[in-house]
Amino acid sequence: MTAQVNPLNQEQAWELVLASLTAVRAGKAPPEPGNPGERPESAEQRLADQLLNVFLPLVAPLAPNRPSSVIAQLGQSLDGRIATVTGKSRYINGEDGLLHLHRLRAVSDAVIVGSGTASADNPRLTVRLAHGPNPVRVLIDRHRKVPDSHHLFCDGSAPTLRLVATKYGSGPLPATLSGGVQEVACLTDSDGPINPEEVLAVLSHFRLRRLFVEGGGQTVSTFLQKGLLDRLHVIVAPMIIGSGQPAFTLREIDSLKDALRPETRMVNLGSDMLFDLNFRGR
Repeated sequence: MTAQVNPLNQEQAWELVLASLTAVRAGKAPPEPGNPGERPESAEQRLADQLLNVFLPLVAPLAPNRPSSVIAQLGQSLDGRIATVTGKSRYINGEDGLLHLHRLRAVSDAVIVGSGTASADNPRLTVRLAHGPNPVRVLIDRHRKVPDSHHLFCDGSAPTLRLVATKYGSGPLPATLSGGVQEVACLTDSDGPINPEEVLAVLSHFRLRRLFVEGGGQTVSTFLQKGLLDRLHVIVAPMIIGSGQPAFTLREIDSLKDALRPETRMVNLGSDMLFDLNFRGR
């Protein structure tokens, strides 16, 4: 007879995710979820299992040939819009989508955001809706466009790296992260899309390996176009905006055979639908 095992609830499942991350960071084996046995299936249990299936791969030990793991997220409407024509995006996703976003922050060493999104949304990029540590906040602000009065520079909630163009400084990178706001001149000085490899090189220097590209659409698209994303979470809200800013801006293709078709898992979060896209097939 198979032993009976008490089913996990969502809170217990999330604590297991955090325990796994803590163990891996300490060089130890992560705890096993356990054998479900003949436990009864319930809606709460299914949600807990889905949470584990989505997050445990994000906190697993990194492959030796991968210096970092990069996940991105976009919250969009049914018609693929991430903001109105005037740039307003709060809040496209519902409470469950926002909780998922904060959980992604909690399992990441660093959260990355572009200057356009940071200027428009004035985000905190901290973990407030879920239990877990705040990541290092990384602002791609090549031309210093984000106002100094924004939360990232003033609230002191987490270390903040402001990545700017090389014209603003020179010399070797700092040896370590400071506890406050730290400006690093490392980006090619141009008006075109940023080179995401320059961003990854800086974060690797600071030993930040689990990276979360939170937005906006242009920044996520640049990482995706360069083939630098391991996973992408697209959280779709049940609304139609009808106009506004598109989620993705990628090069044009002539045939659908050239479309990106990653391994995909769909999870009903409640208020939103999650598309968990795996570009590494592992």
